[in-house]
This record gives sequence, structure tokens and C-alpha cells, in this order.
Amino acid sequence: MSVSIRLARGGAKKRPYYRIVVANSRSPRDGAFIEKIGSYNPLLAKDDAKRVVLDTERAKHWLSVGAQPTDRVARFLDAAGVKERPARNNPKRGVPGEKARERAEERQAKIDAANEAANAPAVEEPAAEEAPVEEASEA
Repeated sequence: MSVSIRLARGGAKKRPYYRIVVANSRSPRDGAFIEKIGSYNPLLAKDDAKRVVLDTERAKHWLSVGAQPTDRVARFLDAAGVKERPARNNPKRGVPGEKARERAEERQAKIDAANEAANAPAVEEPAAEEAPVEEASEA
């Protein structure tokens, strides 16, 4: 049986509250769990001591028997000094998608065309000679 350390959601609508639980990886998110080892309240300030409450001894025990923490729980364990979380590297994270790149290229092409038109030397057209306007004579 594979065991994971993960969050189980509780609380009301738009008022989340999470329990940090050890559960079978196949059980539902909010379903049966083996043991509750802490809690997480995201509505509290980041510097509040009660935001993340964790039983580090039980977390160490479960990690020693092979429980795998989820990414969010791994962050909590790293902050508590229980398990070091490896740094991640995602170089493609900030790169825009294909359609966004196409739109940016089109926008840049329009800007370049406008700049060329503005910086192009002004070509003076020869003035058209005006024919004298004959005034109607009163007879």
C-alpha cells in the first residue's frame, strides 16, 4: 500500500481549512485517512504561528516508513526542518504560448510599420498650378 502525506480540505465554502493527513494514496482527498499529523489554515497571516501546525515527530516517522508528501506538504516539511525539498527549475514557466507570441509579433510589425512611416523622408509633391478663376461678370 502506498502512503502519502497530503492535505484534506475542510471548512465552509470560500473559507478553506486543511488537515495534514497520512492516507492511502488511492483514497479520496477528503476520505478515510490513517492519521492526522497537523493542520493548515490559509486564511491566517503568513507570519502567524497557527497557520501551519505540524507534529514533526509523527511526520519524521511516516517519512521513515516511506510515505511520500505532496508538493505543498513538502514545502511545510521543509519550513519545519523535517525534510529538505529539492529546488525546482522550470525555464519554460515565463515563456508565452504560441498564440501569444504570434499576437506579439503582429503588434511589433504594426509598430515597426508606423515608425517607418513616421521616419520616412517627406516627399514633396509638385504644387498643381491653379487656373485663374474667372469671375462671372455682371451684364
